[in-house]
Amino acid sequence: MTTYPPLKALVAFDAAMRNKSFSLAADELCVTPGAIGQQIQKLEEWLGMSLFIRQVRQVQPTDAATAYWQKIQPALTQIADASNRLKRSRSMAVSLSMTPSFAAKWFTSRMARLVTRHPDIELHLNASVETVDFEREVVDLAIRHFNGKSANLDASLLFKDEARVYCTPEYAAALHISAPEDLVRANLLVTTIQPYWERWFKQFSQLDDGAIARIPRMHFDQSLLAIEAAKRGNGVVLASPYLTEVEVASRSLIKPFDCCLELENGYYVVHPSKTAPSQAAMRVKQWLIEEAAKYADNGFTADRGL
Repeated sequence: MTTYPPLKALVAFDAAMRNKSFSLAADELCVTPGAIGQQIQKLEEWLGMSLFIRQVRQVQPTDAATAYWQKIQPALTQIADASNRLKRSRSMAVSLSMTPSFAAKWFTSRMARLVTRHPDIELHLNASVETVDFEREVVDLAIRHFNGKSANLDASLLFKDEARVYCTPEYAAALHISAPEDLVRANLLVTTIQPYWERWFKQFSQLDDGAIARIPRMHFDQSLLAIEAAKRGNGVVLASPYLTEVEVASRSLIKPFDCCLELENGYYVVHPSKTAPSQAAMRVKQWLIEEAAKYADNGFTADRGL
């Protein structure tokens, strides 16, 4: 008959080893440091050896404890992951991650349609510029801007991206911007997600490298901020039409010329390829795909003037 060590004690031991502290382990598990010590003592009694050298206000794992933890820690992680995934598979809660710019400029204006379509789904929206780590974070789906190639992800294309130039009508009139070469008089707003001004100029203008390099620039880590700066008349922004549809519709931003730079990257809805998402997550994924297709047939066509 297989005998198991005290499982609650293993959890306390794992937390103590990861945090290198009984106190930090106690904070993580929402118990007292004394409770951590008691659980580790139970494990030591079961194993018949000491796992920590206890000193004043300090504990040091023994070599045996380190070797033991290295062997059991992957199994504990697998148990936690499998348990959480099984729990989430029956839940109607869906955690969806995307960048703040995409959330503010594209998703939130459509979110009411998702709620109307699936009123039983409890959506948890995470807006962050950080790339989701599905192994460590409790996230079901993410919308990621990349080329769609990943060995560990199931990636479904929402839409391929492109870069267009936008500014206010007043800015274009004041600087007499009607051709790409006129941007020598402008201030370029550069975003991390679309840093393609040099490439855009080489494709659509006759300017040489020196003239392009002399054009002043402002840099933004989020498209949301750069678009807002353009709306306030601070320059011209190279941005995705998917993030500027509201501004174009209201004419707070215009395209001074219709030069479209096709990009290799696009917006994809992704999840780990090794594990199937919950039924609720799959319903959100399908809604996103349908909503993107609807925009491609309607909003995006209108933006292109087709």
